[in-house]
Amino acid sequence: MNIDDEEVWQIAAGDTKRSYADLCLRWGVVLFGPGDQGPWPDCEIPLRNDGETPRKIGMIRMYHEDIKCHDVVVLRLGASEVYGVGRVEGSVAWYDDFGDIDGWDIQHVRRVKWCWKAPNGEAKQFPTRTLKRGDTIHRLDRAGPVFEWILGIPEHDTELPELPLSCRSGQRVRRMDIPEVAGHLFDQGTAAGAINELTESMLGLQQIVSWYGRSDTTPSERETVVYLAVPLLRTLGWTPQRMAVEWNRIDIGLFDRLPRADENLAVVVEVKKLGMSCLSANTQGAQYARGSGRERCSRLVVTDGIRYGIYVKESSGAFPESPTAYMNLNRMVRSYPVLGCEGTPEALSLLAADWRAG
Repeated sequence: MNIDDEEVWQIAAGDTKRSYADLCLRWGVVLFGPGDQGPWPDCEIPLRNDGETPRKIGMIRMYHEDIKCHDVVVLRLGASEVYGVGRVEGSVAWYDDFGDIDGWDIQHVRRVKWCWKAPNGEAKQFPTRTLKRGDTIHRLDRAGPVFEWILGIPEHDTELPELPLSCRSGQRVRRMDIPEVAGHLFDQGTAAGAINELTESMLGLQQIVSWYGRSDTTPSERETVVYLAVPLLRTLGWTPQRMAVEWNRIDIGLFDRLPRADENLAVVVEVKKLGMSCLSANTQGAQYARGSGRERCSRLVVTDGIRYGIYVKESSGAFPESPTAYMNLNRMVRSYPVLGCEGTPEALSLLAADWRAG
């Protein structure tokens, strides 16, 4: 790559516990947050009022004002892994479609034409601490091994991937409230009594999570299972007899019939603590679901008790890398185009005990 007066920036794509590097490479973007307060600079005062640190606000300002079109971006995780290298195209946009990426609101978007992508998702490895850690954005040292490597990357003109039609700069994604979700379920044939029980449970879960936030309390993984995940599953038709907690290393095993045995396992539920990455748990959960004798296990669920990613087994017998449906009970929407999956209504359908593969 030819780098003359352009700056070279290293931008993190999450951290070692929550990576969205594949999303950046797929859509030709780098992402930054928090973004729920809207576009820059209008979000600055609300962020200050919410107690965001001056350092963080300074980084948001840098992202918008210091990074220029045609500057070079190094997409990193940690201090030694690089997943992409490309050039910035155009100005900053605010896309609310990126408002819930595994629980993070990262709606500040810059488009990037990637000149190099990690082949097969395998990062370019550098010695430990080669890249700067801490802040999401840093200027890259021009005297280091990463810069020397970038100079040898062949540069070619590529087309930016077209973002989903739902992405509209400055416009918020339309949320669903509980009555709208209830109406959708009723239209699909769900009994009114079951809907009332479910909506009451969803409201209660929202209140519990709100209390955790107000009291600055982080529940343990076990508490997340007992107070958040199990109550929702109960209202979706799973009885205690068909729902085993901490069963054969599985956080929650759901069975389509008794006895509780491998051949009757229908759903593996992998639970993380509230606020932790849940989508990153799909690999571990899929290993449990594909265990010997568990061929009838058709669904994998990963959750932090308020967010749910549901993966439906494909005809090949494998689980997809991206969720079939994703739901956040505090941010309910019909679909997630940037994740390539359905939203709350389909997620609730897939979580139900009476769901059957079409």
